[in-house]
Amino acid sequence: MTADPIVVLTALNVEYEAARRLVRTPRVHWHPAGTRFETGTVGERGCKVALGLVGKGNHPAAVIAERAITEFSPTAVIFTGVAGSLWPGVELGDVVVASQVYAYHGGTAEDDGLKARPKAWEISHQAGQIAQHLIRTGQWSQAPRPTVHFAPIAAGEVVQDSRISDHARWVREHYNDALAIEMEAAGVTQAGHLNHALPIVVVRGISDRADGSKSTTDGESWQPRAARHAAAFAMAMAEELATELGPRHRSKTGGHRMEPTATFRNIATGNARVGTQIGQLNGNLSTGDVPSGPTELAKAVAALYNDLTDAHRNGLLDDTSYAAAVEELTAAGDDLDDLPGTRDRVLVAFKKLSGLVGDTADLAAGVSAVIAMVGSLS
Repeated sequence: MTADPIVVLTALNVEYEAARRLVRTPRVHWHPAGTRFETGTVGERGCKVALGLVGKGNHPAAVIAERAITEFSPTAVIFTGVAGSLWPGVELGDVVVASQVYAYHGGTAEDDGLKARPKAWEISHQAGQIAQHLIRTGQWSQAPRPTVHFAPIAAGEVVQDSRISDHARWVREHYNDALAIEMEAAGVTQAGHLNHALPIVVVRGISDRADGSKSTTDGESWQPRAARHAAAFAMAMAEELATELGPRHRSKTGGHRMEPTATFRNIATGNARVGTQIGQLNGNLSTGDVPSGPTELAKAVAALYNDLTDAHRNGLLDDTSYAAAVEELTAAGDDLDDLPGTRDRVLVAFKKLSGLVGDTADLAAGVSAVIAMVGSLS
């Protein structure tokens, strides 16, 4: 199972709640700019997910999707929620998985009328294969199972609730293979396209017919039902993506993290000795005596907290270990002002912290350095 999460995004609260019901042990994760996410696991295989709300419209959806991709370095992004049906054969409660997403509002106005300038993004080949496998096998929901369609979705900037309006005719004329219409998928898909072609899967449950009957179908609670159907498929898709795509080893900037590939050996003879030899360095390097004093210790603890956060964000530290590590680091930090009287308590907290992060070499080295600094204080 990959350590990188699957990001799951929704536009509406009813969609968010449908997805959140399927997430085990959700924990709040705040982005530094104030966006609230929740992390947890789904499915029998414990797939990690990060759940977020983007709001209405392609523009805010693109911004929050970009923010989520940068924050979590995910294996893939799934956008789930509700949409309107564009064809009679697509029934209320059905699910549409986007084979491609049309941003249909692009065009040019000329003397003889408005000309379409299509922009579209296809689902990645492997993600599309996984989606169609789930559709064929039906291994995502218990009976009665909604019908799932694999087809284009149109994403614009208005709520379409008519079959005869100029807007409806425009969509039908230029994008008539689209089975569903909504307002956010183009923004999310564009964000994925700009992040090293990160796989994006759009899953929409049909909550209305886009024909003037939206108020009626909303009153009949089709939105929550359609949202639940879409969320069920989306979370099953998340499990499959996590298993089949594997770790991307993505850095916070979206690139691929390079693993060390070379080893270095140095032999000293006679009176010679090896000082410091570095084959590959990630992060900061300090040499010489261990710095001491309250100011240096406070700086080291603050740096350690940032390193913990980065390790958790990049999937190197699971949610449980991260929470416990932060708790020990906070306890130690509370006692730092009272050193040396609290020295023993601080050392115990840092030694517990060392045990929690022992599998992450950089973090373990940072904790060891702080323990040495505390030990040097009299």
